[in-house]
Amino acid sequence: MKNKTLFITGLAVAMISTAASAKPLVYVAAGSANQILVIDAATDKVVGNYDGIDNPHSIVSTPDGEYIISGSLKEKKLAKGDMGPAHSTIYLVHPEHGHVMLTMKAEGMIHHQTITPDGRYVLSTHPTRGNISLTDLQQNKVVKTVATGPAPNYTIVTPDGKTAYVSNSGNGTISEIDTASWTVKRALKAGPGPEHIVLSKDGSTIYVINSSAGVLSAVDVSTGDVAKTYPLGKRLHGLDISDDGTTLFVSSKKDEKFIALDPKSGTSRTLALSPSPYHLETIEGTGKVYVSSSNSPKIWVIDQKSIKLLGEIKIAGEGHQMTTVQ
Repeated sequence: MKNKTLFITGLAVAMISTAASAKPLVYVAAGSANQILVIDAATDKVVGNYDGIDNPHSIVSTPDGEYIISGSLKEKKLAKGDMGPAHSTIYLVHPEHGHVMLTMKAEGMIHHQTITPDGRYVLSTHPTRGNISLTDLQQNKVVKTVATGPAPNYTIVTPDGKTAYVSNSGNGTISEIDTASWTVKRALKAGPGPEHIVLSKDGSTIYVINSSAGVLSAVDVSTGDVAKTYPLGKRLHGLDISDDGTTLFVSSKKDEKFIALDPKSGTSRTLALSPSPYHLETIEGTGKVYVSSSNSPKIWVIDQKSIKLLGEIKIAGEGHQMTTVQ
């Protein structure tokens, strides 16, 4: 494999170096801007960026914050005249050094990513391939693919690292994967079109967005069945959980609102956001939630407790998946 090293401009390097001492930092895959953005969560300001990253949609960070990994939504051929399968690009960024260290290829567009708690494997969903891929950060390459189901969308890993879950929006299931063998153990029922997922703090429930149905489903991990359904709005998209685990945060693109749901009581509070609230990220330790717009270059900053708008962050492109480094 040939590693391609990319360097960003001196100005951007200076910005990243300045930002490196601030914590927490939020890294944002900025899609059409072909950038990764860096936001200081203390000031809610963009303090850096990495250019030359082709249509990034997914992003994760290693547990120690040393590396940022992002996947491209764009598929392309390896070279002119190449008859092999189309591939996407995985970018490995080293913030302290201020550049993209190397690139790796994976078959098929990359939608979302997560990383194992030990920081070794990055799991990428490939909706056009019906599988996820495993990038080994010790070998700096994709080492395995695991077939899950049609249109895999989102993936999470349990805190102990023993199990991964992948939502398959094409058949209404969540695949449960044993990470010791990287094999699918069972398929959990998840609703008509499962997309973004998050695990409850106690690990007993997977909460999953069913966008087309306008509902959030609570999947009981022990039984593998949907235990409860919460109608929340049209074209639901983003999903995360509060620092204390008592509240779920959801965005509705069509209804243009941010929803804070107490899954125990079923009660919810809403905040109007326009246009088209999209991806969201709970910024642990700050009491904030970041919510991007799919139609406007900005991120809203919302207070977790009061559900009040604290401000807006102007960005380039549109905010897709985000990751927080403490």
